[in-house]
Amino acid sequence: MSVWRLILREIAHRRVNFALGVLSVVVAAATVVAAVTLLDAYARDTDRRLERHEDDTRKSMIKLGFNVVVFPKGQNRSELYENNYYSKTMPESYVRTLAESRIMSVNHLLPVLQQKVTWEGRTVILVGTRGEVPQAFRDPKKPMLAAVKPGTVVLGYELHHAAGLKPGDTTTLLGREFTVAKCHEPRMSADDITLWIDLAEAQQLLDKPGEINAILALSCQCEADRLSGIRREIESILPETQVIEYSSQAIARAEARAQAAKLREESLAAAQTFAAVLVSVVLIGCAAAVAALTFHNVRDRREEIGILRALGMSARGVLGVFLGKAVITGFLGACLGMVLGLGVAAARGNATFDPRLAALVILVAPALTALASWVPALVASQQDPALVLREE
Repeated sequence: MSVWRLILREIAHRRVNFALGVLSVVVAAATVVAAVTLLDAYARDTDRRLERHEDDTRKSMIKLGFNVVVFPKGQNRSELYENNYYSKTMPESYVRTLAESRIMSVNHLLPVLQQKVTWEGRTVILVGTRGEVPQAFRDPKKPMLAAVKPGTVVLGYELHHAAGLKPGDTTTLLGREFTVAKCHEPRMSADDITLWIDLAEAQQLLDKPGEINAILALSCQCEADRLSGIRREIESILPETQVIEYSSQAIARAEARAQAAKLREESLAAAQTFAAVLVSVVLIGCAAAVAALTFHNVRDRREEIGILRALGMSARGVLGVFLGKAVITGFLGACLGMVLGLGVAAARGNATFDPRLAALVILVAPALTALASWVPALVASQQDPALVLREE
């Protein structure tokens, strides 16, 4: 009688023992599949949540405004810090040079030209600006500051409040009439005494064609300790400029991103630890259950084993019967457990079939049951038939 026929007859004769072994493997395989599938789904869901969080954070941080300023090398910083005003100019082409340089540390490049002028009998800051200059190698981004349309003016709070102007009204600036496009709320900064017009019109009114005072930008760096590298990178591209950073804003952005990344790592680490502990406990329990069932089977079949050995079956054949049964138990339990595990994950709406996980479970489960059955199967194969039959 062949070993495989003996295995099938053994399964049919010891149905309860076989069913309990399969059930143990089903529980272990289902736990592994469900845990890994749900953990993967949790990781993907966490990434999506963090992406939305980072997007919301980015939008909130953008409200802080530009945090990097590129301005002429000859500009006195003391004058800038004291008066919040640029008196020197540089070529407008610098912004195009920067945009085409494939610089990665900043984006949202905005050229501006500003000068103190007299408007409505008071000294104000005129700022000429255009739309942000796109970087060809980056995907288009929503501008932080909308371009001012030609022929229109945007007024700071103190200016429109004092003059009683509102959107749609007209005003005269340096001999030219402009329509008020927008009036800002109080910002408690120099913006309150600033008016913005189109850059080309500002260059014409101020007789500074092709010139700007500064390039405003937003830092892309995620690590606060690398912010100083922005200055070196920009100044290597535009050596006739200098760079300042509003570090509090830049660091706020960096810290927000770092905090989001930290939360992701901590959340995933906790989930992975729980899954690892759960899977380990279940696998150990499965191996112990299979080993106990095999020992029980060997004990109950001592007489039959002795007869088979007396009829000429080798120790290897007896070992093959028990190990073959263990392999079948593991394979069948793995297939059923994989379906059950995916069903549990699907019940949470997160099931994604992973063929690599399926192959791993189907390969490992029979190997695990065979390993758990090895010692009792070895004991059965080494029994002396003469002693067994004499005892009986």
